Amino acid sequence: MPIKFGPAGLGGVSEAIKNLEEYHKLGLKACEIAFTYGAYIKTKPEAEEIARAAEKYGISLSIHAPYWINLNSHEKKKVEQSKQRILKSLEVGTWLGAKKVVFHPGFYGNISKEETYNNIKKEIIELQKTRKEKKYVPELAPETTGKINVYGSVDEIAQLVKDTGCSFCIDFAHILAREKNYLFGKTLAKLGKGKEIHIHFSGIDYGEKGEKNHKKTGKEEWKKLLEALPKEKEITIINEAPTPMKDSVEGLRIYENLK
Repeated sequence: MPIKFGPAGLGGVSEAIKNLEEYHKLGLKACEIAFTYGAYIKTKPEAEEIARAAEKYGISLSIHAPYWINLNSHEKKKVEQSKQRILKSLEVGTWLGAKKVVFHPGFYGNISKEETYNNIKKEIIELQKTRKEKKYVPELAPETTGKINVYGSVDEIAQLVKDTGCSFCIDFAHILAREKNYLFGKTLAKLGKGKEIHIHFSGIDYGEKGEKNHKKTGKEEWKKLLEALPKEKEITIINEAPTPMKDSVEGLRIYENLK
């Protein structure tokens, strides 16, 4: 099946449709809308207008929920605020026809890994219940994370998928930063069993504690990823480099030359 490539970021509401048209002209078929500091698409009519444009141009939408999320906080208020941010992303994502709401589940802090897992699992199960009651369309997609003090190893995300029925986002740049290895085989064996695989990718600088920052995606990195992916899956690759549109186009071109 063809792989869908696209950037992280759609721009503001006023430029969203123009940007979708540009992505289409470049051959891109995906886009992840970044709600980094909150859901900036405020009304149902403007979201539905963007959704119609995305459908017209054949672009699959997803959402990255705000970064201020910690389902493992000691403070109940912060957990509830985190859940409300995810639920708002699900609501707006439903208006947009988005497939996934990607989010970073939480931090370990001084809580054990086992207790952290149980806390996050409990909250995601509750989110799944609300999602079903509200008939929200996007799937919850906790993401593999790039810092060693942040919950989100391959095994942890795979266990969440198994225990809560949620979806997932594989960020191979984060896995490289966290494990010093892309772990393509292990990751796809644990998270590649369904028909769809949602991926984040870019170049990355990292150190002992994991991720430092994203950077331009190298050609060899693109080749390593594309050659490792299964051919029979529906795969979306969202690029998170500083120039995500340019890097997505380069990834698409490399993919076309590998076929």
